[in-house]
Amino acid sequence: MSEYNRVKAVEYANIWWNSYNPRFKVFEDDCTNFVSQCLWAGGAPFSFGERSRGWWYKGEGNTANWSFSWAVAHSLRWYLANSNSGLRATEVANPRDLELGDVICYDFDGDGKWQHNSIVTAKSLNGFPLVNAHTVNSRNRDWSYESSTSWTERIKYKFYHIVDRF
Repeated sequence: MSEYNRVKAVEYANIWWNSYNPRFKVFEDDCTNFVSQCLWAGGAPFSFGERSRGWWYKGEGNTANWSFSWAVAHSLRWYLANSNSGLRATEVANPRDLELGDVICYDFDGDGKWQHNSIVTAKSLNGFPLVNAHTVNSRNRDWSYESSTSWTERIKYKFYHIVDRF
C-alpha cells in the first residue's frame, strides 16, 4: 500500500503551473492533464485498462497514450466519483474541507458537462482553497473561479478529497 504525498503533488503544481513538463503531451485544454500529472507526482497509482476505464498515461511526449480520465475534465470527474481501487477520492460538500493536493471539478454552465479541473495548492486566510491550473495557467487562484470569463451563475462544483492510502 502506498501513500498520497500531498507535499509532492503541490510542489509539482507549483513548478509546472506556468510551463509544461516535456515528458507529457500538451493538450489544447490542458487542465486535466496538468491535474493528473500533479496527482501522479504525489504518488497516485495508475489503474490500467481501456482508454475509457482506469486512470493512466503511457509513453512520453507526443508519442504517448492515455486514458480519457487522465486528460478529459468530464472523465476525471466521473473517475474520481466512482473509482474503488488505485486513485480514489471522496466527495466533500464544503470547499473548506479540502486539503492540499485535492481536486475541484467545474461545470461552468451547470448542464452536467464538466469542463475544468484544478488542484488545491494553498488555503486563504479564511480557510478556502487556492488552486493551480492549466489552460489559463493559474497559481494560487481563488477556488470559485468567479474572475474567469467562463464563470456563470449556473456553475456547479464537485470537491474531491484524494484518499491518503492506495
